[in-house]
Amino acid sequence: MLEQLNRLLEKLMPYLAPISVIIGVMFGNQFSEIAFLVPWIFAFMTFVGSLSSNFQSFHRAITNPLPIVIALAMLHIIMPLWAFAVGHLTFEQDMLTITGLVIAMVIPTGVTSFIWVSMCKGNVALTLSIILIDTILSPFVVPYSLSLLVGKSVEMDVWAIMKGLTGMIVLPSIVGMCFNQITKGKIRTTWGVRLAPFSKIALAIVIMINSSVVSPYLRDVNWHLISVAVTVLFIAACGYLLSWIIAKVIKREKEVVIALTFTGGMRNISAGAVLAVAYFPQAVAVPVVVGMLFQQVLASIYGKLLNKHYLKEKHGTSSLKNRQMDL
Repeated sequence: MLEQLNRLLEKLMPYLAPISVIIGVMFGNQFSEIAFLVPWIFAFMTFVGSLSSNFQSFHRAITNPLPIVIALAMLHIIMPLWAFAVGHLTFEQDMLTITGLVIAMVIPTGVTSFIWVSMCKGNVALTLSIILIDTILSPFVVPYSLSLLVGKSVEMDVWAIMKGLTGMIVLPSIVGMCFNQITKGKIRTTWGVRLAPFSKIALAIVIMINSSVVSPYLRDVNWHLISVAVTVLFIAACGYLLSWIIAKVIKREKEVVIALTFTGGMRNISAGAVLAVAYFPQAVAVPVVVGMLFQQVLASIYGKLLNKHYLKEKHGTSSLKNRQMDL
């Protein structure tokens, strides 16, 4: 029954994510009251995802640094420059909106990328490595990038970021990998399968809670807000697509392509919103927060596209082998 539920939820994810966003926005006040649960729910999702990984796969990811370097370049060089260029073309002299677009792209990779990579059968160890390294570097990289592109220096609460990362990602991942190591992978086919549907339900709940943050910014819908939303959607979609293309160009295997697509496309919007509200005028925060509306929706769309692509590629390879055998 749980396996059937898991398969059903996987099929529904392209629809479940946007529905969760809409529910979160509509019932913002109710969901914001349970925001304190997010770290615990996320720790559970990380633990379930880590049951499919082990310390050997983590070591392989670290000792093969090229995908990590590419992900960091996408996150902190290519996409911030792209957002800066698109912002100037779209909003000309509106530096507050342009600054918001840059912040939306220069912030660290989204922690939820780990969950999407796990669901799409990507390289979990590589994803974990990118999240850890990027989050550790972000207190130094983000302020420098913002200072360089928009002329604004900011400070980040390094210890608060590291504390949140440790509780939501590091410790649950280590525990999950330890269980995998001790059971020699058996736990993945037993408890991993049983917990998988609950992990997807938990993701929907996290999306609802995080989306509740957006609701106050959407009360006054005007043409400027709509144009900002369309621009953010375009830039964010480009992040996923460019990451996918670059991963394919360097001829990486399916698992690595999936990992790079999600880590390069997703952002820690919550951290970006806090940063924008704390150090900039309210207009700067709008593009960052609006990005929360699209991130999970785009993740579900690209997850479906990746699955279709590799399913088609698998069938093409099988057909080629059959023709070769006939010859």
